[in-house]
Amino acid sequence: MKPLRVLFVCLGNICRSPLAEGAARKLARLRGLEESFFFDSAATAAYHVGESYDPRVAAVLASHDALFEHTVRQIGPGDYRFFDWILGMDGENMRDLRARRPANATARLALVTEPWGGGRITDPYYQDDWACEQTYLELEDLLAGWLERWREAP
Repeated sequence: MKPLRVLFVCLGNICRSPLAEGAARKLARLRGLEESFFFDSAATAAYHVGESYDPRVAAVLASHDALFEHTVRQIGPGDYRFFDWILGMDGENMRDLRARRPANATARLALVTEPWGGGRITDPYYQDDWACEQTYLELEDLLAGWLERWREAP
C-alpha cells in the first residue's frame, strides 16, 4: 500500500510548516509508521525559496529529536495532485491554497486545526525563541490526532 502523502504549508516555509513536518515525521517514527506516511512542507510565498529553516526552528526540532534536512520551496500545481492532504497553518494560507488550486487537483485541503474546532497556528517568526517551542508543542499535539485520524480512515 502506498504511503499517505501530506504537505504542510505556511507563508514562508521557514517556521510553522517545517515544525509541523518535523513533528509529523517524529510521531510517525515513534509509532513505527514511517512507511505509512510521506511528509513534506512548502510555502505559499517565494520569500525564502532555496534557504533552510529559521535557526530557532532548527534548534527546537533538534531538541525534540525531530530535525531533518530542509530546503524551502514554494507550493506548485503538481503538489495538488501528488499529495493526498495539504494542511495550511492559518486562514490566509488556506485562501492562498484555494486560489492556486488547479482544476485537476485531487488533494484534500484543510486547516491543520480544523478537526479540533479551527483556529490558527501562531507564526513565531517575529517572536522570541520560546514562541518556536510553543508552536512546535501545539503542532505535535495536533498532529498526534491527525495521525490517529489517518490511521483509522485515510
